[in-house]
This record gives sequence, C-alpha cells and structure tokens, in this order.
Amino acid sequence: MPELPEVEALAYHLREHAVGRTVTRVDVASFGVLKTVTPQWTELHGRTVTGAGRHGKHLDLDCDGLHLVVHLARAGWLRWSDSLSPVPPKPGRGPLALRVHLGGPGFDLTEAGTKKGLAVWIVRDPQEVPSIARLGPDALELTREKLGELLAGRTERLKNALTDQSLIAGIGNAYSDEILHAAKLSPYATPGKLTEDTLDRLYEAMQQVLTDAVTRSVGQDAARLKGEKRSGLRVHARAGLPCPVCGDTVREISFADKAFQYCPTCQTGGKPLADRRMSRLLK
Repeated sequence: MPELPEVEALAYHLREHAVGRTVTRVDVASFGVLKTVTPQWTELHGRTVTGAGRHGKHLDLDCDGLHLVVHLARAGWLRWSDSLSPVPPKPGRGPLALRVHLGGPGFDLTEAGTKKGLAVWIVRDPQEVPSIARLGPDALELTREKLGELLAGRTERLKNALTDQSLIAGIGNAYSDEILHAAKLSPYATPGKLTEDTLDRLYEAMQQVLTDAVTRSVGQDAARLKGEKRSGLRVHARAGLPCPVCGDTVREISFADKAFQYCPTCQTGGKPLADRRMSRLLK
C-alpha cells in the first residue's frame, strides 16, 4: 500500500508535470471507484491544474478549486504517461479505473487484484471526504510533545496505534514496521506505558524513517517508486532474512489479510512473539 512517502512523491511528480496543464478529458473505466455523485467528473474538463498535495495517504489534485482526491488503497497506483492514447478505454476491462488527459500527457489510476479498494472523490473542499475529515495530525508535522499527548493512556498495541489514521496520519503497515525496528520497540508494546526516553526514541525514529523515505522517493519517476520503497526497507517484507542491524532472523506475524515483520533481538529482547491473533508480548 502506498504510504506517506510514496504519496508525497506522487504529489511532487504531479506538481512538476501536471500543474499548469488543462484537463481535456476524464475517462472513467470503473464507476465503482467514484465515491461522489456531484460534482460529476465532466466538471473537471477545461479546468487548469493549479496544485497537487497530500492528506495523510490521500492524493489531492487541485483543478482550479475542484479537487480530484484519490486513495490508492492496497493495490492502487498512479501511472504517468507523456502520451496517452486518445481512444477511450473500455469500461470493466483490466486494471484501469480512471484516466485523466492533460492535453497529450496525463495519468492512469490503476488497481491490481480482485479485492478493490481504490477510491476517488471529486469535491470542492477535501474536508468533504469523510476519511480526510477523520485524519489525525500528519506524522511529519508532529512535535515530540504532541506525540506524547496522543499516546497517553492508550492501551492498544503500539503497532495498531501508529497505523490508526485518526490518530496519526500517513503511516501504514510497512513504515510502522520500520519505525518500530529503528526505535527498538515491540509491535505489542502498550503506547500509554512508554517512558519518556522510549517516546524520544519513537519520535526520532518516526521522523528519520519517514524523512529518509521521502528524500529517496521525491523526484523518482512514478514507475520506480515501488522499487525504491522496497530497497529502503530493513524488516518489512523481509521475513526469514537476516536483520541488517544485528543479524538475527526477521520474524513475521500473520493475520487473515496482512502480516508484519520484526526483529526479536532488536525489538523484543530476543524472544519471538506468538504468531496468533491474540498474541501478547512475551516477557
């Protein structure tokens, strides 16, 4: 799933390549991705792209006051092309969901797999998007003091807290694994019981991991971003491989629809976590 660094890089790419261009046509290949009825997508036609930004993991293309907001979900992606085919796509075929023509160049929104989650809203104010209105503060805009306030008294697992978009916006499964590894914290630690020193480590890891990922990603061609993300990961999606810090084997916790990875030596005192849904931290 694209997270804060990749979405920030896509927004940068659109600022560099789309801003100043006119939306000449929007093709909807999958009407299921549209989560708003009015304004219709045809109201984007003839508008100039005036900006591109990010709200958590949402991408926001500002078309002279009308916003095309996208959440790429687990398997969605934005594919830029310097020359789009003028032939309208056939609805319901292949991964293409929506195509935006910008007078020759433009981009496709695509989604792989059968489990669809890609969502598109056309709104006059991004706050009209329910999932944006519920967002907590952006992970890169947090202060150390604010992080402490957000986690105070919370009893869920730290992994869950970091990926709760209503608490902290922008962090998903992959970067939460990386942040916890850099901070040397268990995914099952209790947020409200973290010491001041531990909170310092968590905050520093969050800022470093995300900032480094943004630095690596911004300026990359959109087609290369997924590979760039994978190349910078230390534990996520590396189960069975040696930890690059201590050499221990990276372990995995699997659930019904996702998994996360961690290093026992770096994060849990050398003890593996039980791989079942109701696991607790092994002390």
